[in-house]
Amino acid sequence: MSDPPIDPRWPKILSLAVHEFRTPMTVVSGYIRMLLKDRAGALTDQQRRLLEEAEKSCGRLSALVSEVSELSNLEAGTLTYNRHQTDLRGALRQAVAQLPPVPDREMAIDLQLGNGEAHVEGDPVRLAQAFAAVLAALRRELVVSDRLIVRECETQAPDGSRAIELRLGDEETLAALDADPERPIFDEWRGGVGLSLAIARRLIEAHGGQLWGAPGGRKSGARIILRQS
Repeated sequence: MSDPPIDPRWPKILSLAVHEFRTPMTVVSGYIRMLLKDRAGALTDQQRRLLEEAEKSCGRLSALVSEVSELSNLEAGTLTYNRHQTDLRGALRQAVAQLPPVPDREMAIDLQLGNGEAHVEGDPVRLAQAFAAVLAALRRELVVSDRLIVRECETQAPDGSRAIELRLGDEETLAALDADPERPIFDEWRGGVGLSLAIARRLIEAHGGQLWGAPGGRKSGARIILRQS
């Protein structure tokens, strides 16, 4: 069954929401910065701590509004790409390098990739962004493991051309991915990650790829398939 067509009003609604949220948020952030600079008088230590927490929350809201804006451009088909021959493995390594550390926990990303370069036609910055979002989300779901594995496999795209499949998860999840060819829908609407997964799926699909979940409802695993060039 094919996906239903996108309501053409949806990108416009998102764009309007970005504008309506961004204007008052900018005002609130500006006043908080003024207060932190003692423009309205000296602050007590407690007042400063409270304002600093409010500033952090404004920063998170600003990041979410930026994601809504990007999602709006993706839905409208107006996002720009710098497409050229791109090393998929290099984009993955870049994605791992830009991941922030996990608070109070050691978490390794184990890249089990082939040798040399594996070329796809795409935008390396956008691909690294998508990979980083997926890696960060899966990493959050690991409970008993401290290692997220990214294993490269050769496969075929739906048109029969050569493709690379990336299987992501801990050892148990990878065993399930190896044993079960099922490709369930990837849950992009989960808490704690904003809109990054929705953006990641659309970026991967814009590169002719696919993002799938893991069998058995495992949120800590995924498949990514991209056609080789």
